[in-house]
Amino acid sequence: MSNYCEPLLAALKDCVLHSDCVIKKGNLPSECIKHHIDELPEECRSLRLAAFECKRGMLDMRKRFRGNNAGVTAARIKEGDESIPATEPPGTTGVS
Repeated sequence: MSNYCEPLLAALKDCVLHSDCVIKKGNLPSECIKHHIDELPEECRSLRLAAFECKRGMLDMRKRFRGNNAGVTAARIKEGDESIPATEPPGTTGVS
């Protein structure tokens, strides 16, 4: 189960390393994530949120029955899909 969030964390790491906060301003990636989050692109911010939700979902006992929604995002990142959807509210299935 420790590798469940690995694709999200790898994508976040890659995104932050290629951001202007690290490249142009010379900040450390950890500084950009902790103190300069507003300077990161929207993609990095959404990956940060998805990684947080994934880690939180691993500890949430209710997710054991419903499943961790972050796994879908991780699978899309692994496939190379650039569009990362926002997390849906609990109880929605995406059916219109």
